[in-house]
Parts: sequence; structure tokens; C-alpha cells
Amino acid sequence: MAGAAILGRLTWRAGTVTSVREETATARTIVLNIPGWPGHRSGQHVDVRLTAPDGYSVQRSYSIASAPDGDQVQLTVQRLPDGEVSPYLAQVLAVGDPLELRGPIGGWFIWEPAPAPVLLVAGGSGVVPLMAMIRTCAATGTRAPFRLVYSVRGPGDALYGEELAECQRRGDGLNVAYVYTRATPAGWPVPPGRVGAGVLTAPGWAPDRHPAAFICGPTGFVEAAADLLVNAGHDPRTIKTERFGPSGGQS
Repeated sequence: MAGAAILGRLTWRAGTVTSVREETATARTIVLNIPGWPGHRSGQHVDVRLTAPDGYSVQRSYSIASAPDGDQVQLTVQRLPDGEVSPYLAQVLAVGDPLELRGPIGGWFIWEPAPAPVLLVAGGSGVVPLMAMIRTCAATGTRAPFRLVYSVRGPGDALYGEELAECQRRGDGLNVAYVYTRATPAGWPVPPGRVGAGVLTAPGWAPDRHPAAFICGPTGFVEAAADLLVNAGHDPRTIKTERFGPSGGQS
């Protein structure tokens, strides 16, 4: 039975784009309906395959942005200037178009609903699988305290800004701390800079609370953030990381 389940996840399926939503000037969310979708867990990803008329095909991995919701899956794609797949997904793909996927994939970087505190650390589009965790928490009514530390170049680069703000207004237990590395909003009290130990170990999120930590982003960012947490006293066994590169890795 386990082998059959794995085989099912690795089967290519034809999804249909039901809507697209622009997130930033270079990123969009694609909503797909995938008949027979087996369901996913927050933090997993899928492989996407594009095939040209001459038979040439290329595939890339993209994190799932949505909470489990029947046959619907959401992907948020950041366009890479030299990308082979992301420009098509982020600029050309339209409602009604088909898209081949297989998955869900991944069993390590996942969050299962539980009341224990959760610390999420995102660099750029590394927020995508973490957003799936936030949405799953809300959808399941799990009253887990969540803190998201989100590092972006500037205000215009942040994904899901309005939704994250609304989650905080609702008082669902989500706290969001932005770190701007190049440009800040007008009146922002902190100058641009990298994520530091202070924002990761803010009051209420010290190691003695034993939060489950999930870090996702470019390799250098992930390694630096994980080192900061370990140096602050967090148990390495409670820290899960996922990283991607600039040349077509998972995003």
C-alpha cells in the first residue's frame, strides 16, 4: 500500500488553471484544479513540467502555497530573469491553460497542526511553504502561536502582504516581523540590514519556549539564520530547513 501511495504521488497529473493573482511586480499565484489530487501537507512541493511542441521538456519544483483543499492547489512563482520555466508561469500561463504536475513531494519540511509555538523564518520567496503552514493553521482552527520573520529587499517585494496583515488583525495568534535588507517603508524605525539574533529571539520566542522552527530561502540565508538560532540556545533538533538556489531550484 505504501508503494502504491508513493507511485501515485509520482504520477504526472494534468491540472487546469482556474485563476491567477499578481502578488508583486515579479511574482504571481496560480490556482489549479487537479482532478484526483491525493491531498498534501503544509510544507510539501510539486514538480511542474513544461513540454514544447518539438517534444523538449523541462521541469522545476515549486512549493505549495495553499492549505489542503480538495482538488485545489496554489503555487506562487517568482520570475527569475534567466529562468527557463518561471517566466512562462509568471507571465504567460493563463486561466484555462493546462499544467502538468506530480506530487506532493517531501516528508521532512512539513508542519502538522499542533498547539505548540512555531517560528517561521523566510528569505524572499522562501515564504511560500511557510504560508501554507499559516493557512493550514487558520483552516484547521489550531490555536498555535506563530511568529513569521520575513526578510525581503524592500516593501514591494513582500508576498501575501495584505493577507498577513489581515491575519494579524484577526488575532489568530500570528505575529509578523519584517526585515528589509535594501529599502524600508517611510518612517520604518530600523535601517536596512540582515536578519539578526534580536528579531529571531524576540520576547516570547526564546529557546525555553521550545518553538518548532522552519527556515526557508536561499542557501546562505538559511545557514545564517539556523546558526543564529543554535547560537541563541535553540535545540538543533527543533530546526528544519529548506533551501533553494538562483538557477531553477525549488521556490
